[in-house]
Parts: sequence; C-alpha cells; structure tokens
Amino acid sequence: MSFKLDKLTVRHLTGARTAALHELDLAVAQGEQLALIGPSGAGKTTLLSTLACAHQPFDGGMEVLGLDPWSLSHKARHALRARLFLAPQTPPLPPRQRVVTAVLAARLPRWSLAQALKSLFKPSDPDAAFEALSRFGLGDKLYARVDRLSGGERQRCSLARLLLSNAEALLVDEPISALDPSLARITLATLQAEAAARKATLVCSLHQVEMARAHFNRIVGLREGRIVFDLPRERVTDEMIAALYENEIIEAQPHPGHEPPERIAVGACF
Repeated sequence: MSFKLDKLTVRHLTGARTAALHELDLAVAQGEQLALIGPSGAGKTTLLSTLACAHQPFDGGMEVLGLDPWSLSHKARHALRARLFLAPQTPPLPPRQRVVTAVLAARLPRWSLAQALKSLFKPSDPDAAFEALSRFGLGDKLYARVDRLSGGERQRCSLARLLLSNAEALLVDEPISALDPSLARITLATLQAEAAARKATLVCSLHQVEMARAHFNRIVGLREGRIVFDLPRERVTDEMIAALYENEIIEAQPHPGHEPPERIAVGACF
C-alpha cells in the first residue's frame, strides 16, 4: 500500500482553526493511478503535500509506503520523503539556473555533496537530462536558462526532473494547467507510462475534468476539504460532477457517450 489515510484532518498552515482537510479516509495501492478533481480551494494541493509528508496532520492516522511518517525520526522521515516526488503546479526552479542543471537536481537525494557541487559546474549526465526533456518536447531547451522558459515549459521541465527520480510514488499538482490540449494529452500519457513502467503510484490533481475522466480509471472528487466521491470513472456521472462544482462555471468537453455541452453552469444537486 502506498498511502492509507484514516480519518485524517489537516489544518491550514496559517494557524487558522478551520481544517483544510476533514476526516479523510483514503487507500491507494502501490502502482495505482488516480486523479483528484474538485473546485479551487477544495484541498487538492494540501492533500498532495500531506501525502508527500510536507504537512503534519492535526488528527487521524496516516501511512506512507507502509510507515507512519510522523512517528519517525527526522532522518528517517527525510529518507522516506526521498522515495516520493512532489511536482507542484508552479515549480520552484532557480531562475538563473540552466535547464540541464535543474533537471539533474532530481538525483540530489542520491548524490554526495561533492557530486552535487561538481554537477553545478559541469552537468554530470546531460544525455539523461536531454532524454527526459525530449519526452516532453523540450530537448532543445537543455542549456537554456530557466527564466527564459514560458510557464508551460517550466511545468514540463519540472516533470522531466520527475523522470530522473527513482521515486516510488509520484504526486503531481495540476501538471497541464498551462498547456494546450495536444501538449496536455502528451504530458499525461508520458506521466502515466513512466509510472506504469516503474510500477510507481501516480496521484494527479487536475482542474480539467474531461481529461481526468478520459485518462484515469479512478477519480476522487474533493470539495471543501472532504471526499465527495471515490469511484471508478465509469461510475462518475455528469450529475456528480455538477454537484461537485456547484456554483462554479467550468469548461466542459464531451465524455465518451455524451453530447458536448458548450459550457456547464454548475448548480445541480443529486
């Protein structure tokens, strides 16, 4: 089992008394791939950060790769985090760094300090970085500076870094938010193929509901920090999506077997 949450509650980092996540029950098997969907502020990013052991829960139980991360020593928890890869929506890439160096940083948990410093001046394996970037259509950016990349290119640069990690669980936050539909499909396909090849777990938050339903067999819907549904995609109905995004306007694409509405004014209930 990659992740197991038992009545997990997480408070906002601001110190507010309100909870960001409320009594979540969730189990994710090793090698499973699932999509998190829900309106802005639903708790998707907080859940991914919590799974990555970046947020300590306020209450409830949590296991990550068979371990309780918050009962471990600091050193042991750091070792556990090295088995996970969290790709944030806005990757914190140093702006003056070359793309090749940013991508090879995925190997830092496995390098000594001497290896890391050496690679800053002379990239240790540019061929591996080029191959990873090429899978996202960025091979020509190998020696570009990070601050010369567009937002979508920065996202894909961060995902290329993911390919060079040896993580057992991949936690990806809105990886296609800045990409056109064609690049979005290629990006999701690459992530899913990589996860399948290394038998890694993939948990991916998506704002694009139609992409989640087209690419993932399991869909978890979050709203106001609570799991509204956790179902195989064929059991996720348009009515469920409407209720999940109640009072929001979302762009809609046809789900297989459905006629394409131009837009959905979401306000329906079960």
